[in-house]
Amino acid sequence: MNYFFALLCSMLLTVVTFVSDGAPAIADALASQAPDNAQAYIISPQDGTTVSSPFTVQFGLSGMGIAPAGVDRSETGHHHLLVDLETLPEFDQALSATENIKHFGGGQTEATLELSPGEHTLQLVLGNYAHIPHNPPVMSEPITITVK
Repeated sequence: MNYFFALLCSMLLTVVTFVSDGAPAIADALASQAPDNAQAYIISPQDGTTVSSPFTVQFGLSGMGIAPAGVDRSETGHHHLLVDLETLPEFDQALSATENIKHFGGGQTEATLELSPGEHTLQLVLGNYAHIPHNPPVMSEPITITVK
């Protein structure tokens, strides 16, 4: 079951990436609306905190529900954690999994991170079933932490 789910998510991300690169109108068709009151937030660590690596980041969400990638259910999505991004990604395309964009397509609400010592920024962006941010985007305020 886990293998099938991982394969399905991988295929969906590949298709969405191709679609969003090659045909914006189709990518727009994959977009999902978010309620105006929806809000993502980082429960912990708090802004300005000093942590030891590894540490746990707890994700918060209000006004919407959590659903795994690949599950197209109204007013739901899954978290993406932006780590040390200087500029936000395009919100009309699927969020690509990179070293700085962590995907939590299984519907996870927390993650353990290992970061190098120093200052880091963290921010959540909710993605729909196809990893595309909602309209309007459901995202947290960025926080800054220091890893000792």
